[in-house]
Amino acid sequence: MTHDIDGALDRQFLLRAVALSKERMEAGLGGPFGAVIVRDGKILAEGWNEVTSTLDPTAHAEVTAIRRACVAVGDFSLAGATLYSSCEPCPMCLAAIYWARIDRLVYANTREEAAAIDFDDAFLYEQVALEPSARAMPTDHLPLTEARDVFELWRVKPDKIAY
Repeated sequence: MTHDIDGALDRQFLLRAVALSKERMEAGLGGPFGAVIVRDGKILAEGWNEVTSTLDPTAHAEVTAIRRACVAVGDFSLAGATLYSSCEPCPMCLAAIYWARIDRLVYANTREEAAAIDFDDAFLYEQVALEPSARAMPTDHLPLTEARDVFELWRVKPDKIAY
């Protein structure tokens, strides 16, 4: 991972994420969000919000950048990378960043600033912290032996790729 002592590289890559957010928003591809993933001082991939242009509610800038970076490096792990985002990631994107094993996150706008322009994630942050039965969306746990059996098959699978 590149350590940026004076912040110049962080600023450069974060400005690229912000430029993507503006360019792609103005092109009508989605909301005002951009992301860049960098490892060893090189950009692995860029992403921008594509929710409305692809009709995919998961196509946030960070997720699209992660998808592209994983393809570019041929691995589901982006260990050693830094993700630069034009805005503090929502809970879904934050989880994706952790799942991708990205080492560091740098962002510009805050979640409060996003909420001020009608991208408010507070409800999602609150819901994630609740027990499933206490969430606003009715959520029922229906244990199935068949489901547990599949987990057991995975547990003993000799050729599984652990992640």
